[in-house]
Amino acid sequence: MKPTSKPKVYVFIDGSNVFYSQKHIGWGYDWKKILKYLKNKYNIKKIMYYTGIKDGDTKMQNFLDKLKKYKFNVYAKALKIIHGDKQTIIYKSNCDIEIAVDIILKQDKYDILILFSGDSDFVYVIKKLQRLYSKKVYIYSTRKTISWEIKLAADKYTLLEDLRKEIEYKKNLRPKAEYCNTVNILQPHRPKVK
Repeated sequence: MKPTSKPKVYVFIDGSNVFYSQKHIGWGYDWKKILKYLKNKYNIKKIMYYTGIKDGDTKMQNFLDKLKKYKFNVYAKALKIIHGDKQTIIYKSNCDIEIAVDIILKQDKYDILILFSGDSDFVYVIKKLQRLYSKKVYIYSTRKTISWEIKLAADKYTLLEDLRKEIEYKKNLRPKAEYCNTVNILQPHRPKVK
């Protein structure tokens, strides 16, 4: 009797949704740690990250380049500019349609879909995946950004706050090389003995 292979998993990340979820909880995600966490738990075949980007946004481009180094498949589109009242400008990134279409188009390649989003807009596609294709859907989101509709629709959901120790981004607190040499300057001056 052949051993059954582990279920194949595709991960779809709603970049806009996870950006706002980090703002709500007050700490950032380390995608390298998240990748390690997911690979330890599941048979990950592909990770797809969807987001909008402002023209000339080098910080965001550097972040996306880093994700590509981790083997994420990145889909980035230009942010939509909305002119509000009193000459305010709002930048909007909405990749829900692109995510939903790719989820359906690639459904024959995975057994389990992991979706990083709490957006209730995905409930329809989740139900279709489950009913028509017998797929399992696992949601990763936060307490404040997960909708009750997606909680009910998902086969399983995980709150990212519960994984904080494993996935939190921590800045490197080691001093930079140029500061190491200043330690001698800060030490008290000892007068020469005559």
